[in-house]
Amino acid sequence: MKAQSSATVVATVTANRASGLALGGLGVLAFSLSLPFTRVAVQQLDPWFVAFGRAVGAGLLAWAYLRLTGAPRPTRSQWRRLSVVALGVVVGFPLFTSLALTTQTSAHGAVVITVLPAMTAVFAVLRAGERPPPLFWAASAGGLLAVLAFLVASGAVRGALTAADLFLLVAVVLCGLGYAEGGALARELGGARTICWALLLSLPVTVFVTLGAAWAHPPRADLNAWAAFGYLTAVSMFLGFFAWYAGLARAVSPGSARSSSPSRCSPCSGPRCCSARASPPPRWAPRSSCSPSSC
Repeated sequence: MKAQSSATVVATVTANRASGLALGGLGVLAFSLSLPFTRVAVQQLDPWFVAFGRAVGAGLLAWAYLRLTGAPRPTRSQWRRLSVVALGVVVGFPLFTSLALTTQTSAHGAVVITVLPAMTAVFAVLRAGERPPPLFWAASAGGLLAVLAFLVASGAVRGALTAADLFLLVAVVLCGLGYAEGGALARELGGARTICWALLLSLPVTVFVTLGAAWAHPPRADLNAWAAFGYLTAVSMFLGFFAWYAGLARAVSPGSARSSSPSRCSPCSGPRCCSARASPPPRWAPRSSCSPSSC
């Protein structure tokens, strides 16, 4: 009887991990277009409007979802943790990637973002009490070195880092924080409610900044830019997180670190989307960053 019970537990854990990785991969697929579409949008729209306006639209969708589902209000401690999620993924990442992509290509940005899994693991350890195995750290360090080597080899980095590079690095740090905290919180609230409450919590700030940006630089753009903005609002800032945070929550210990692994596949789709939508990827991107080992 005891052996049968143990087998059931193992099967359940394995199924949760498999479904977590699958949902995480689905989230990555949704996020893979974020950088190229951000690049398209900021060519005609103010980057502050793009960053905060998408959060306003997603916040309204989140409000409707929470009302329709009758979601209970988070506890006081959960509100504090939701503020961390909001800082990382609602405000930080959209803002700093929008600022970076006004001058930098989305292909370049996609390569820099590949350090995000390692950053997520760092914050998972610090905030969620998780302990990734040494092999994960070795793989993450190898990935970081590979990214730096690619940047140097492609001529993207010549001497000092540019302001766009610094913006991207800040975006990675804040996003890693938001991913790790959100993944841990999703075990209590669920993936959909985690991002929805974070968006709703941010709404007073995002509305204020969006109105200010629209007043300073009235939004005028063609259909392509508005379509890109619409994708960022509905998918990158809303629906993609349903799958992503659900995946982090289901990938049993170590959750955030393990489920962050699929995000290493994002360069496989990122540079290809960049070449189609905004700017050509570096000549090494299709071969190197899309190799099976990096995915």
